[in-house]
Amino acid sequence: MLFPEMALVRQKLHAEKLEDIPVSVGKALQGLQLASVAKPGESVAVAVGSRGISHISLIVSECLKSLKEVGLEPFIVPAMGSHGGNTSEGECLVLARLGITESFVDAPILAAADVVEIGTLDIGIPMLMDRRAAEADHIVVINRVKPHTKFRGLIESGLTKMLTIGLGKGKGAALYHRAAVQHTFVILQDAAQNILGNRSVLFGLAILEDGYRNVSRVRAVRSENWLESERTLLEEARIMMPSIPFDPIDVLIIDEIGKDISGIGMDSNVTGRHRDIVGNFFTAPHPKRIFVRDMSSESDGNANGIGLADVTTRRLVDALDLEKTYTNALTAISLEKAAIPMYFESDRECIEACLNTIGLVRPEEARITRIKNTATLETLWVSRALERDVTSNPNLKILREWKPMAFNKKDNLV
Repeated sequence: MLFPEMALVRQKLHAEKLEDIPVSVGKALQGLQLASVAKPGESVAVAVGSRGISHISLIVSECLKSLKEVGLEPFIVPAMGSHGGNTSEGECLVLARLGITESFVDAPILAAADVVEIGTLDIGIPMLMDRRAAEADHIVVINRVKPHTKFRGLIESGLTKMLTIGLGKGKGAALYHRAAVQHTFVILQDAAQNILGNRSVLFGLAILEDGYRNVSRVRAVRSENWLESERTLLEEARIMMPSIPFDPIDVLIIDEIGKDISGIGMDSNVTGRHRDIVGNFFTAPHPKRIFVRDMSSESDGNANGIGLADVTTRRLVDALDLEKTYTNALTAISLEKAAIPMYFESDRECIEACLNTIGLVRPEEARITRIKNTATLETLWVSRALERDVTSNPNLKILREWKPMAFNKKDNLV
C-alpha cells in the first residue's frame, strides 16, 4: 500500500505559565484567614490523587506548609476513587509516582479503602467518604479543574469530583457512577453541597494548566462559593485546553495512551470520540479511525480507554493488566472503555487496516494526523492532504518537510 508523505508541524498553544509556584500557592491561601476558622492542633485531611498534574507534589507540599504555619496538623488522604486498585498499597504507589511521599511533603499518608456513610442524597443513595477524611476536623481538596472526558456540565472534572467520587473510594465512586446513569452527574453537585453544609471543608485548591501542561493558575476556593467558583474556573480551563487543529481526519494515530495522560487513557475532548452508557458524542476532529500504538509505562498496565480505538497493536494488548483495566472500567460503569479492539503485529498492518476502511479515499490522499498523546499537542505529524490546512493556519508551522512514513525492520513507525 502506498502511504502518504508526512510532515512534522508545530502548533502554537495557549501559553500562560506561572513562574513561581510556591509564591502563587502562598498568595492563594493568604486571603483565607485560616486562623479564624480553625484552631491549632486540629486535624486536616488533604485529599489528593489525580494523575498528570504538573508540579503537583510541590503544590501539595506548599499547601501543607501553610496549614502547619497556623498550627494545624494535616495528613494526606488518597482521593482517587478506585484508582490504585482500591488498595492502600496501590494508592500509595500512585502518590509516590506523583512525587507525593511522606518524606517530601513532611506529613503522614493515611491510605485505606474503608468508607463511612455521611449522609443520603434526595435520590435515596448514601454518600460514602473515606473514614479518615470523615473523622478529621477539616478537609482540604487539591485538584486540577478541566473538562471531563465522560460528561458535559457546568461543573466537570475538579474539586467537586474529588470531594465526592475521589474521597468516596471504590465503593463511593461506583455508586455515584451507577446513579448517574439515571440522574446524570448533576448528583455530584448535590452531594458536594451536602458535604459542604455538614463538614468543615476549609478550602479547595484549584489548579489550571495552559496548553503546554504548565501550571497557569492556582486558586483557593472557599466552601461558601464552591460551585460558583468552579464553574468559572472550568470555563477558563476550557479556553486554554489544546486541540487537534484539523477537521475532519481520516486516521488519527496516537503513539500512547495511559492513566497519567487522561482518566480514559486518551482525552475524548481531544479525539472527539466518546462511547458510554451515560452518553456518546462524536465531535471535532471527527476521526473515522483511531489507531493506538502503545501504552505509557506510567499507566502501570491500566489500558482503560483502549475501547475507544478502532485498531491497536499486539504489544499493547500483551502489556495491559486486565484486572486493573477491568476494575477501572467497572467502577466507572464504562465497559466500553475496556473493550480490546482489533489488533495486529505491526504498525504497518494497523495503518493498512485503517486506510482500507475509510471509504473511497486513496491511501496516499488520506487526511492523517499522528500525535504523541492527547496531552501533548505542540507537535504533530500530518499527511500531505492536510498541507493546505497547515499553510492557512497562522498558529501552525512546518518543522520537517514532507517525507515518506518511516518504519523500522519490524514494520513499526520510527
